[in-house]
Amino acid sequence: MAKLLDDSLADRQLADRLRSGDQSAVSDLALRYSARIRQLALRHLRSEEDADEVVQDVLLKVYQNIDAFRGDSALASWIYRITFNTAMSRLRAARASRRDAGFSPIEPADGEAAQAPDVADWSSLGDDGVHRAELRQRLVKALAGLPSIYRVPILLRDVQGLSTEEASAALKVKDETLKSRLHRGRMILREQLADFSGGLRLRSAAAFSQ
Repeated sequence: MAKLLDDSLADRQLADRLRSGDQSAVSDLALRYSARIRQLALRHLRSEEDADEVVQDVLLKVYQNIDAFRGDSALASWIYRITFNTAMSRLRAARASRRDAGFSPIEPADGEAAQAPDVADWSSLGDDGVHRAELRQRLVKALAGLPSIYRVPILLRDVQGLSTEEASAALKVKDETLKSRLHRGRMILREQLADFSGGLRLRSAAAFSQ
């Protein structure tokens, strides 16, 4: 508990230094949060290069928008929300880019049937691999649509891997409140993903770890 209180105090001091324009605070921000931002981004993006770019984007956004941080929640949870939103924006951009890069139909030549364009061979994934890939996409979309009061506890506990005590301290709520919001958020996700066989077990993190 003492460590959590020390972390909370250190975060408040860091936020104050960033607001005052202390340039050394930018370095301290990077040292304190870069690894955590990268870990969260990597779980969503599955690309080390993209995760590294998200780290830079998030650090810049935190620095530029620190005045918008009112302190109603912990600095860590605010940074995690920015990280999640930045990663989701990158995912949406990547999907749009893949759609725009689709093949154009090939016209038949000399009466012969057109040859189908080369496509990636997904056969090695098997049904389970395809199922998990679809589940990841659906889960990311469902998480993005959750109200913040439910989404953030799930991100902290099930994605970031914080304990109940750490997550409740980060959000400045009681453990019972955190558990209630977490349970409700998980139930909403299960309902939205009920068509997947076997349902959804967030704590197993199968959708994030494959």
